[in-house]
Amino acid sequence: MAYLRLLLLPFSMLYGLIVWIRNRCYDWGWAKSTVFSKPVIVVGNLAVGGTGKSPMTEYLVKLLNGKYEVATLSRGYGRKTRGFLTVPIDGTVEQCGDEPLQFKRKFPHVTVAVDENRVRGIRLLFQSGHEAVILDDAYQHRALRPGFAILLFDYRSVSQRKWLLPAGNYRDSFRERRRADMVVITKTPPAATEGEKQWIRRSLDLPLHIPVLFSSIHYSPLVSLQPDKHANEAMLTKKHTILLVTGIANPIPLYDYLQEQVQEIVHIRYPDHYRYTLATVRTITTRFDEIRNSSKLVITTEKDAQRLLTPALSGSLADLPVYLVPIRAQFGEQDERILQQLILGYCATASGVDSV
Repeated sequence: MAYLRLLLLPFSMLYGLIVWIRNRCYDWGWAKSTVFSKPVIVVGNLAVGGTGKSPMTEYLVKLLNGKYEVATLSRGYGRKTRGFLTVPIDGTVEQCGDEPLQFKRKFPHVTVAVDENRVRGIRLLFQSGHEAVILDDAYQHRALRPGFAILLFDYRSVSQRKWLLPAGNYRDSFRERRRADMVVITKTPPAATEGEKQWIRRSLDLPLHIPVLFSSIHYSPLVSLQPDKHANEAMLTKKHTILLVTGIANPIPLYDYLQEQVQEIVHIRYPDHYRYTLATVRTITTRFDEIRNSSKLVITTEKDAQRLLTPALSGSLADLPVYLVPIRAQFGEQDERILQQLILGYCATASGVDSV
């Protein structure tokens, strides 16, 4: 694999040149970036997937909801529709994408919208009376200049090579980190020391005005996908064997967490945003039946649950005890205070007339 990455380096250099030219066009004003007067917060990353954008977006929704008429906006990756769409509570992955549907089901009273054209989507949301918009995964969308940009790095990725695609995992240059208003290191292990955090801050080499905060994953009790057929919640013990089904970019933190709770894990790992089919469900059923331990459950993620709960599949899963693991971003007291002061302070002062 290492040799293959080396062979791909020339393509990464070409890709890097294209990315550099594109970014400079926006920096130098050759390409237009739209600025909105009302609060527009972007959550994003430089690498490909798996940095915890969804939990961070949900954290911001909880922080701002009730203080502002807030909405979330994303591209709606994997949906089969086009244009602007407000996500309905009974929507489907095909209509909206898995992450927007997850947001809507967790926050039914919050407007969740999708639009591949973020500028158009924001404009429509503000025209309909919304006071603040949170954009999931839009750090590279340079046609928009956000009022506040939060850049995420996975804790384990900070020390890794910052190579661009296809040799590496970065879709944008590491130098673009300096466009952020705040950097959050996600999935920080509970045992991380202050010395390790200081090393990360130094390695990022950011200006003093860009704070570097640390968040970890908080795992909530298991919730049934079909509470009308199975117990709504379940507790794990060292007697359990679980069949873990994931179609996300980085399931390793979840696997490590569950490994501490149970006797054995059988893991079926699919690619990020994997579209489940009846054949997939049959595979899950077969692997579950092969587990001899009578204390067994199927566990999946919140994002996977949106794709497994489609009408075409939910009936086939009815006999299986399938549970999801709700997660949320969790900050230490000092970092949380800094984050909330900056976000609420920005939203309170954002005002004026839209401009381009």
